[in-house]
Amino acid sequence: MKEASLQVEVINYTPEPEKTAAAAARLCYSPVGAAKLKEELDETEAEELLNVILENGHYSTLEHISFTFAIEGISRVTSHQLVRHRIASYSQQSQRYVRQREEPVFIIPKRIYELPEDDEYKKSFLNQIQNCYAEYDKQVDYLINEHNYTEKEAIEDARYILPNAAETKIVVTMNARSLLHFFEVRCCQRAQWEIRAMAKEMLKQVKNLAPVIFKEAGPTCVVEGECKESTMSCGRLDKGADKENEKN
Repeated sequence: MKEASLQVEVINYTPEPEKTAAAAARLCYSPVGAAKLKEELDETEAEELLNVILENGHYSTLEHISFTFAIEGISRVTSHQLVRHRIASYSQQSQRYVRQREEPVFIIPKRIYELPEDDEYKKSFLNQIQNCYAEYDKQVDYLINEHNYTEKEAIEDARYILPNAAETKIVVTMNARSLLHFFEVRCCQRAQWEIRAMAKEMLKQVKNLAPVIFKEAGPTCVVEGECKESTMSCGRLDKGADKENEKN
């Protein structure tokens, strides 16, 4: 078996995203078309306009720009959380069509990974993963050879015993407004460690492409100095959290 490692890459995005959003905003109050407005906008003007938009919460113009991510090395646990974000498009590697032919790839939960190698729970966890994949292979072959299943039919049925730890690959497209909300909830300390690590890497990459829009992106305790989780709060603010360290 092989442990997966997180990989995130922006593979496509709206050209000149910040000028596009700024031009869309300016169009609302101009007799000139958006294409002309974008052409005339310089970076300083675009930044000033975007700062006003963000300060006033006029996020609809951010929906005109999008970012597409290729993500690998995450578990089915995390992909199931990811697809709950509704204003997005997803294309995920199918367990119905893709058989685990090579060395199985999986994710170990962080706290289990950090246990000593001779820890009984860690050894049991890894053995169970191994057993799931071994049984999966056995069932696929059995269904094909003994019951005349096609390979697709065999994979389709046998996949039910694969663990949530199984690695998956997914392509995700979100507009900037959806991403701001995504970073708010998934960069939060209360988010599960795996999706939090993925969200932080996504944020790091889009900041390079649209630094003005995403300069204050992140959990509300960092961005606004308050927590919206009420009694479910992780307590960061009570401990005097370092805003700059958390943002980085």
